[in-house]
Amino acid sequence: MKKIMLEYGQGLMEANLPDSTEVFIPGETVPDPDYLTDPRPATRESILNPIGMPPIAELVGKGSKVTIIFPDRVKGGFQDNSHRRVAIPIIIEECRKAGVKKQDIKLICSNGLHRKNTPEEIKSLLGEEVFNQFYPTHQIVNHDSEEWDNLVDLGYDQLGDRVIMNKEVYQSDLAVLIGHTLGNPYGGYSGGYKHCATGITTWESIASHHVPTVMHRHDFTPVSSDSLMRQKFDAIGQHMEERMGHKFFVCDAVLDTYQRQIAIFSGYGKEIQPLSWAVADQRTYIPWAREKFDVMLFGMPQYFHYGNGHGTNPILMLQAIAANVIRHKRVLKDNFVIICSSICNGYFHDEEFPSYREVYETYQKDYKNSLEDVIIYGGEYIARKQEYIDQYRYNYGYHPFHAFSMISCGQIAQDQAAAIYIVGAYQPGYARGMGMKTKGSFAAALQDAEKYVGKEPRILALPKTFRTAGVHLMMQDDERA
Repeated sequence: MKKIMLEYGQGLMEANLPDSTEVFIPGETVPDPDYLTDPRPATRESILNPIGMPPIAELVGKGSKVTIIFPDRVKGGFQDNSHRRVAIPIIIEECRKAGVKKQDIKLICSNGLHRKNTPEEIKSLLGEEVFNQFYPTHQIVNHDSEEWDNLVDLGYDQLGDRVIMNKEVYQSDLAVLIGHTLGNPYGGYSGGYKHCATGITTWESIASHHVPTVMHRHDFTPVSSDSLMRQKFDAIGQHMEERMGHKFFVCDAVLDTYQRQIAIFSGYGKEIQPLSWAVADQRTYIPWAREKFDVMLFGMPQYFHYGNGHGTNPILMLQAIAANVIRHKRVLKDNFVIICSSICNGYFHDEEFPSYREVYETYQKDYKNSLEDVIIYGGEYIARKQEYIDQYRYNYGYHPFHAFSMISCGQIAQDQAAAIYIVGAYQPGYARGMGMKTKGSFAAALQDAEKYVGKEPRILALPKTFRTAGVHLMMQDDERA
C-alpha cells in the first residue's frame, strides 16, 4: 500500500492507497519553468517597453490622474519581490518622472465581491514603503462595488452585458492593471481583462458571467481560455477602454507554483494576453496522464484561497471540489468519483461569509431541487439584502452575491461526478446537504465507490492541491500538448 498524507482541517489525514495510485503535486511531479531570481530588471524592461501602446512617459504628464489597480490577497504572493511589490514602485517612479504629482496617484485594491482587505493585509501586499507613503493620505483604498457615488454605469457591451465600473478608474488619465497570469478554473487564467471585469465592477456585471448559463456550458469544463466566460471578460474590459477613451496599461506577471515570476508582459491587454498565456501554458497545461482515472482523491484544509472556512463552509467546499473537476476533467473517466477529506464541522465563518448560511439553508427547503433553483429564486433577493451589503462595505465580509457565483461552480461537480465522498466530517449533514456522500475513512469511501468504478480503479491523488497554485492536467497525447 502507498501511504499519503492529505490536508484535513488544521492538520493532515493518512490515506493508505493501492500501490498503483498516481500522485501529482504542482511544481514537483513536473517541474515548473525557471523563474526569475531577481524579477526587477525584467519588470522594469517590460514597463519601459510596453507592447501595443506608448510608454508611461508619453501617456501622462503634469496634472494627470493615475490609478493603479492591484489584486487582493487571494493570489499573487507576499514575498519581498512579489509582482505587486516590484511592479508598483516602478510604475509610480515612471509617473513621477513624467510630472505626475504624488497626490494624483491612487492605488485601488481590486477586491470585487471579495471581502475588503484590512490595512495590515494591504501592507503585506504592497510592502511598507509604498504603504507608508500612500496609505496615511487615503491614497490606498479597496474597491467598493456598492459605493454608488464612486461607480459609473457604462451601459451594455457588445455581448449585451451590463458594465458598471469604479468611477475613479474611469476618470483617470492612466489606469494601470497589475495582474497575474496564473492558472484559473474560471476562464483559464487570471490577469488580463479578467482582472478589471471581476475586480472593479459590481455584482450586476459579475452576474453576466459567474452564472450557470455561462459556467455550465460545454466550453467551460474542462478549463479553456476560449470559453464564453473568457469572451465576456474581454468584452467587458474592452468596453471599459472604449468608454474611457484610452487603453488600460496592463502589467501581468506569469507566476510559478510558488507565486514567483517566470516572465513579465506590459502594454495593451488585447495583445499581451496571448503572449503571456503562451508562456504560462508551459507550466499550466501539463500533458501527463497515460490513462484516464476513475477516482480523484485529495484533502481540504480549513483555510485556503478565499479565507478561513473555505474548507468547512459547505458551499465553498463544493466549489473547491468543482474547481478540481474543471482543471482535471481531461484526465478523468466519464463515471469518475471524487473522494475528499474535510473536517466539515459546520463552520461557515459567518463574519467573512455573511450570506452563505442563509443561502445554504435556502437550498434545503421550498422546492429547491437543484443549486440552480437557489440562484433563480433567491439570488437577487439575497444579493440586495442591506445587512449583508453593510457587512461587505464596513465589516470585511464577502458580498452576498459571491455565494451564488460559488454555487454556479459547485453544481459542476454535482453534474459531472458519479459520486462525491467527504471523509472524516465532524457534522456530515452539511456535506449531505450539498449532495455529497460521507464516510469515516478513505478505505470506506473507496469500498463504497466500487459500485461506480469497480474493484481496481485507477486513482489520482492530489496532495497539496489547495496549498499550491493549481495546474490543468491533460493526457500525454492531448492535442493541446
